[in-house]
Amino acid sequence: MPSSTRKSLQLQIRVSPAEKAAIKRQAEEAGMSMSDWVLNKLLPARQTQFQELVGELASSDTPSFVFAELLEVFGGLSANEFDQAVCEAPRVTLEPYWAGYLASTVEHTAALKKTEPPTWTRDVPALDEPAFGSSLQSVRWYLLTHSPPAFSQRNIFISANVGDRV
Repeated sequence: MPSSTRKSLQLQIRVSPAEKAAIKRQAEEAGMSMSDWVLNKLLPARQTQFQELVGELASSDTPSFVFAELLEVFGGLSANEFDQAVCEAPRVTLEPYWAGYLASTVEHTAALKKTEPPTWTRDVPALDEPAFGSSLQSVRWYLLTHSPPAFSQRNIFISANVGDRV
C-alpha cells in the first residue's frame, strides 16, 4: 500500500495462536509489520500500482502519457506479476476509447506473456465507430490489416508494434 495513503480505519480478524505465530514469523522474515505484511498479501503492490495508474488515466489531461507509463510497468513484469497486477477490473470509469484501449492492451500483453487475460476484459465492448492511430488515409489502410487482434476486435486500429513496448 502506498505510504501516501492515510490509514484511518481498523480491521480485525480472528486467527488461532498458531496462525498468528505463522503470520508474525513471515512478516518478520519479510522485514514488515504484521499489518503491512497482511495488507501486502491482500492488496499486492502491483495491483495497487495498476489501479492508481488507471485512476490517473481517467482524470488526466494527457492520458497518452499515463498510458505510456502503464506500458512501461507492464513491460517489466513477469507473467505471474502481470496476472496479479491486472486481475481486478479498473475501479474507475474510463471513457469508452480508453476502456477499450486498456482492455485490448491487457489482452495483447497477456498473449505476449503467454498467460490468460483477466475475465473483466471480456466485458469491455467494441467502440461504435472505428478509432485509428493515424489520420492519414494511407496509414489507416495499413492499420486495418495489421492491428493486433485484441485491438481490432474492439474497433481500435493501431500499429502492431505496441507489443514491442510490453
